[in-house]
Order: sequence, then C-alpha cells, then structure tokens
Amino acid sequence: MAETTLTGTTVAEVMAELAELDDPRAREVNERHGDDHGVNLGKLRAIAKRLKTQQDLARQLWATDDTAARLLALLICRPKAFERNELDVMVRQARAPKVHNWLVNYVAKKNPHSEELRLAWSADPDPVVASAGWALTSERVTKKPGGLDLAGLLDIIEAEMKDAPDRLQWAMNECLAQIGIAHPEHRRRALDIGERLGVLRDYPTSPGCTSPYAPTWITEMVRRQHDR
Repeated sequence: MAETTLTGTTVAEVMAELAELDDPRAREVNERHGDDHGVNLGKLRAIAKRLKTQQDLARQLWATDDTAARLLALLICRPKAFERNELDVMVRQARAPKVHNWLVNYVAKKNPHSEELRLAWSADPDPVVASAGWALTSERVTKKPGGLDLAGLLDIIEAEMKDAPDRLQWAMNECLAQIGIAHPEHRRRALDIGERLGVLRDYPTSPGCTSPYAPTWITEMVRRQHDR
C-alpha cells in the first residue's frame, strides 16, 4: 500500500506525475550537465507550490533516489528540521549537480547545524562533499565573516585551487571572488591569486553575464557597488 501523507498525497502519485512531465528533450539537455531528469523546473516548482511544505513527504521522495523527486523534496522540505547526520548522509547521496546545489543552497545554508557541517565538509576527502563546505564558507564570507581566517582561506585557495577537481575548484573560486568583493583589505591579494592561477579564465560566458574568472568577477561586482 502506498505511503500517504497528511494531505492524502502519496509518493506513488507524485512519482506518476513526475513521470508524465518527463520530457526527453529536456532530459537530453540536463544530462549534458550531469542531471539525469527531464522535468521542467518551472513545472516542478508549480507542483511544490501546490503541495506546500511537507517534511515527511520530502523524506519519502528523497528516499526514491530519483533526481526529479529529490529536487521536489528539497522544495517542499523544512530545512531546519533535518539533523546534522541526516544532512551529512544526504550530501553524500546527492551526486547530480542540481540536487547538490539545491541541497546546499536551499537546505544546508538554512539549517542550524550549518557551521558544524561547513567545517566537517570542507575537510572531507570527497571533493564533491568538500565543495559543499566551501559553498557554506562563501556564505559566511559575505554574511557572517566574524571569526573567519580570511588570510588562511586565501592560503588554502592559493595552494589547492589550481589542481582541485572541477566542482571543488568552482566552489573555491567562488570563495576567492567573494573574499575579494566583500573584503577590500584582501582584494589585492585575491585579484593576484586569481590572475596567477588563471582558473576559469577562458570559461565561456553568455552576453550580459559576468565571467566566473575571479579577477573579472571581483572587478565587475566592485564597480557595481560603487555605481549604486
């Protein structure tokens, strides 16, 4: 018998709806980025809006190991309701980039255990898990920098970012940029590290978008701050 939530919606019903929305063309595009699902994100958000917050259903959807279901789970969950160990398991299960990104940004950043997780994940030998830790560090760099050793973070970035695996490199690069943008006293060194390492210098950037190459990113965002 299908497991039923308080609103009467079963996991089987949600999975059937997601299956109907699966578009082979969207799946093909998503798979190029490592995301194995074909559900339009706008339609996924519409389902989430209808279901509203349902922590039990979110946990059940996550347990299906289906990428679209996990994305929906992250939209209808209660971020503060997850235990530290539960999120640690989830981040190791979240191999699809979009699921990983949403888990970090929509849930881990809002969870009361975020600082403990930041410290543990940043030092993890798994580069995907470590990238989650660096994403949480970037959040602190911009919003709660008190107590952070920014010079020490720059030391690590300078020593390790060049040869880091893609997703960890991307997260370290974001941290480098955010230090340069938000902390003028470290800006010159952040720019220098970015220029010498050259990480993402040639990354293709769409018209109107800011390059992820740290020196360009820092310079552009600082310019916008001055133009306000």
